[in-house]
Amino acid sequence: MSINITMPALSPTMEEGKLAKWHVKEGDSVSSGDVIAEIETDKATMEVEAVDEGRIGKIVVPEGTENVKVNAVIAVILTEGETAADVKAPAAAPTPAPVATPAAKAPEATPAAAPTPAAAAPAPPKAAAPAPAAANGARVFASPLAKRLARDAGIELSAISGTGPRGRVVKSDVEAARSGKAPLKAPASAAAAAPTGGATLAGGMTKAQVLALYPEGSYELVPNDGMRKVVAARLTEAKQTIPHFYLSLDCKIDALLLAREQINAAAPLKDGKPTYKLSVNDFVMKAWAAALMQVPMANATWAGDSILYHKHADVAVAVAVPGGLFTPVVKACDMKSLRQISEEVKDLATRARGKKLAPHEYQGGSSSVSNLGMYGIKNFQAVINPPHGTILAVGAGEERVYVEKGQIKTANFMTVTLSCDHRAVDGALGAELLAAFKGLIETPVMMLA
Repeated sequence: MSINITMPALSPTMEEGKLAKWHVKEGDSVSSGDVIAEIETDKATMEVEAVDEGRIGKIVVPEGTENVKVNAVIAVILTEGETAADVKAPAAAPTPAPVATPAAKAPEATPAAAPTPAAAAPAPPKAAAPAPAAANGARVFASPLAKRLARDAGIELSAISGTGPRGRVVKSDVEAARSGKAPLKAPASAAAAAPTGGATLAGGMTKAQVLALYPEGSYELVPNDGMRKVVAARLTEAKQTIPHFYLSLDCKIDALLLAREQINAAAPLKDGKPTYKLSVNDFVMKAWAAALMQVPMANATWAGDSILYHKHADVAVAVAVPGGLFTPVVKACDMKSLRQISEEVKDLATRARGKKLAPHEYQGGSSSVSNLGMYGIKNFQAVINPPHGTILAVGAGEERVYVEKGQIKTANFMTVTLSCDHRAVDGALGAELLAAFKGLIETPVMMLA
C-alpha cells in the first residue's frame, strides 16, 4: 500500500511552510531516514526524511511552492509491487496558487487549527461562490484576477469603481487604484476602508492609501517575506497586549573589561590562535542569568490566570539576520561557564544566520538580551518577546566623566534598560532585578561565586 509523505509541523505554531527543494525525483528509490526534501518556515530550513523504504511514485507539491499547509500530502512512496499507475491524486494536494493573505491568519494559531488534508476540499464552482459584499451589503462583482490583485495590494474591492460590464471590477481598475490614478470610493465605515482581513497600517491607512501618497517610480515595492511578517505580527501583538514599563541605569564596566582582557590573554593556543575569545556580551548573558536566579520572582512568564516561575534562567539572545531577527535561547544559562556561553552563542548565531536552527532552539525562554552596543547605540528600549516577562537592552560601553566624593574622575560605563511585563513583574521587583545585575556586572568575580 502506498505511503503518503505529508507536510511536517516544525513547531507548535506552524500552520504552513514553503517546500523549498526536492532531493529526489519520481522513480527514485529511498530508504527510511533518507533526506528527500527541504522545508522553509519564517525561522528555519529543515530537512524532510522518508518514513519508509520504496520508490517515489508521485511528487504532489513542486519545489518552490509556498503556503503548503501542515499535514498536506507532498509526495507518495510506492511499496514493493506497486506502480505509478496505482497512485491516486490526494484530495488535499495543494497548488502553488496564492492562498489567504497573512493578515487573515492568526499568527499564534496552533497546528490543531490548521485544516487537515481531508478538510481541504476543492473549491466549489464559481457560480456557487458568493460575490464579495460592500460595507452596505451590496454585492461587488469582480473578475478572479481582479480579486487576487486587490487582495495582494490590500485594497477592499468595494472601494474600487468598476469599469467592466455591469460595473464589474477588472484588472485595469485594480491597477489604477493601486497606482493612485483612480480615487478609491469613500468607505461607509472605517472597517470598509481596511484591506481584506481587517489589517490596517500606521494611522489606520490602507496599503493603497499609503502608495497613493508617493509618485509612481519614486519607490521600490518589496513584498515582505515570511520572517518579516511574523516579526511584525509578534511585535504588534507584544505592544498591544503587554503593558511595558522601562527601567534604566548605568553600569561601571572597568573591572569587567579588565577581567575579559586577562581571561582572553590566558586562553591556550591551537594552531597559533586562541581557543576562545570572550566578548562583553558573554559577561552580560552570564550576569543576567545569575541575576534572574538571585531574584527568582522576576524570572517569570505571564500565563493568563497563572504566572510561571522558572527554575532556570533560559536566556534568549537577539541575533540580527537579513530581513529579520532570531532569538535563539541559551538553556540553563545560569548553570554554564562564560566559555560555554560564548561557544553556544557563537554557534546559535551562526546557524541562525543560515536559518539552520531547530524550533526547540529558538522557542521558550524566560527573558532576553538585546545588545546594540556594537553599533554605537548608547541607550534604547527593547520590545518584550512573548512569552518572556522581561528583556534587557544593552548599550555601548564608553568612557565618561563622573563625580565621586567631590572628585572628577573618568571610567567606562554602559547603559542598560530593562523592559518588564507589568502583569508578571512589578516596578520594585524589576528594580531589584536590575540592581542585582549591576552588582554582578560591576564585580564580575561574583559571577563565579
